[in-house]
Amino acid sequence: MTSIFPAAFVDLEPFAEWSLETEGERYDKRLTSSMDEMQAFYDAAMPHLEAAKDHLDALDLAALPEAETRLLWLLYSLVNVSFPVEVWRQPRVPDSGAANMDAIVQPAV
Repeated sequence: MTSIFPAAFVDLEPFAEWSLETEGERYDKRLTSSMDEMQAFYDAAMPHLEAAKDHLDALDLAALPEAETRLLWLLYSLVNVSFPVEVWRQPRVPDSGAANMDAIVQPAV
């Protein structure tokens, strides 16, 4: 089986569903995921953060291969779940009611 991630990160394959292209998709995934699902993703991905950052920093952001692009999207999702996992212990921002986030411009890549 071929991974959608670079070879050094194939053990993140079970969390490929978190590799989402847009901020809106990542935010929706966070809001529709349980804390147990976010915690499992966080626990699996966080130990790879520095290595993934170093791997991606060595490449031209404007010309990332597909596997690296998907890894970057996965890291964006990791950032998206970090506060819910580390601080809030819930998917939504505390005391935000029905507020929602809509990105007008997507990050590069």
